Amino acid sequence: MTTTLYYSPSTASLVVHWLLIELDIPHRLHLLDFDKRDQKAPGYLKVNPAGVVPALDLDGQVITESAAILLHLADRHPRANLAPPAGTPERARYYQWMLFMANTLLPAYRAWFYSDEIAGAENAEAVRAHARQRIEAAWQRVADHLQADGPWMVGDQLTVVDFMTTMLMRWSRNMPKPSDTWPVLKAYADRMKSRPAFKEVYAREGLTDWT
Repeated sequence: MTTTLYYSPSTASLVVHWLLIELDIPHRLHLLDFDKRDQKAPGYLKVNPAGVVPALDLDGQVITESAAILLHLADRHPRANLAPPAGTPERARYYQWMLFMANTLLPAYRAWFYSDEIAGAENAEAVRAHARQRIEAAWQRVADHLQADGPWMVGDQLTVVDFMTTMLMRWSRNMPKPSDTWPVLKAYADRMKSRPAFKEVYAREGLTDWT
């Protein structure tokens, strides 16, 4: 079995890299230099036509989209117990929160970070202001949920949703109101950041912020 992760440090591929380490899956890394726009090179576009990371090659099958990769890896490695049993209420909440991260927070972050691409320079500030409102409202919802039904996103069970949530919390670190402004979210992130695999992925990607 061969596993290759196409990645760039501190991007959406971080959570997949982290989970590969967490699950102790032997893997190779294929670094894409975003400054050189490697992700738009013809060779990589054959791997992922969207020209973004991550892309994970599992024995010749390429999977893209970070949420999809996490869900798939959790199912491939059931002994890690990072996904609730199929057909249970917990599994439904697991899907709900993973899709919330992918469909609510990820697009809002894209609007925040790439506002000029989305609406042009003349409208960038308005787009960023709206994105900030959406992001902060989303983190308020997550904070309320963890306060009522934590300690993890699916109650008492740590799942791959928590890995995705933590990565997206990190993305807010330089925003006007970072996600760890909420005490319950800070405590949650601190638990995730204490995991050995988090420290290891930081070391491998050369990251030093949000520790």
